[in-house]
Amino acid sequence: MGRWKSVALFLCLSIIGFCFLTPFTFAQTKLNYSTFFPQPHKNSVLAAEWAKEIEKRTNGKVQITMFYGGTLTPADKCYDGVVKGISDFGFSVLSYTMGKFPLSEVLDLPLGSRTATTATRMVNDFYNKFKPKELDDVKVMYLHAHGPGIVHTKKPVKTLEELKGMKIRGTGTTAAVAKYLGATPVAMPMSDAYDAISRGVAEGIVCPMEALQGWKLGEVVKYTTQNFGSAYNMSFFVVMNKDKWNALPPDIQKIFDQVNAEWIVKQGQLWDQIDKEGIDFAVGKGDTIIPLSREEDAKWAKAVSPMFDEYVKDKTAKGLPAAEALKFCQERIKQLQQ
Repeated sequence: MGRWKSVALFLCLSIIGFCFLTPFTFAQTKLNYSTFFPQPHKNSVLAAEWAKEIEKRTNGKVQITMFYGGTLTPADKCYDGVVKGISDFGFSVLSYTMGKFPLSEVLDLPLGSRTATTATRMVNDFYNKFKPKELDDVKVMYLHAHGPGIVHTKKPVKTLEELKGMKIRGTGTTAAVAKYLGATPVAMPMSDAYDAISRGVAEGIVCPMEALQGWKLGEVVKYTTQNFGSAYNMSFFVVMNKDKWNALPPDIQKIFDQVNAEWIVKQGQLWDQIDKEGIDFAVGKGDTIIPLSREEDAKWAKAVSPMFDEYVKDKTAKGLPAAEALKFCQERIKQLQQ
């Protein structure tokens, strides 16, 4: 009889122990994701698909809740929000906090990438080679870049001389590009560009082609100049809180790495798709596309080259390998576009 009591006691203890252990064995890691893009935007849709793919491949062990439109952290506070743990993931623009990522500023220079796919591959190759210390306080999921930022105007611009003195909307990098191309930069938020161009406060804008539809600029500009040789590509980050990353088991981290590698490709392709839709929208509104000859495009590229010298001088003085970073990015784009 005593033996059966011992067996019964053992079984009871086993069941109790199982009940205590089970929640830990099947515990879910719940994380949140902040992006400034509104929920309907295709970048938000792709980000949500990334989160769902992580959940799927981890068999539900990781669940990610999306916060759109800067509701958790605004665009310029997104990175710091990840560092501080306000959000577990953040998706925003490196240059929204100028000076915070000095070596990586090379990525936004007018390097002449013709597609977002090319620029996106290059920025990830840059990160993998240089591993900038400025990004050490987060775990980088992946980087990406929008399509080429080129000139869109109300009157035709076929040569560099025709752009001289024109009032072109631009801030930061885009203002510098406009200035070196001979235009007069007009600073204003992107949200004001449509009205400014329609009223003649600005005569054009330097921006990616997707903005022709996304910001409806195709309704107020009439010409798009394909100055790809002097085009810039703004870079975006998707990063994770480092403590949350370090708390994940190795098998889950491996899944993140696999999905991230796939999303680099998807993200670049998405930006190119959005660019095509932007051009199609603008052409449908009567926009005329102006291609530049190789010789003319080279003149535009030469005009913005002082921006490279300024970058190298400024960042070298701060002890950063600026010349090496610039050379790598320029050569990598050439290789990818051959």
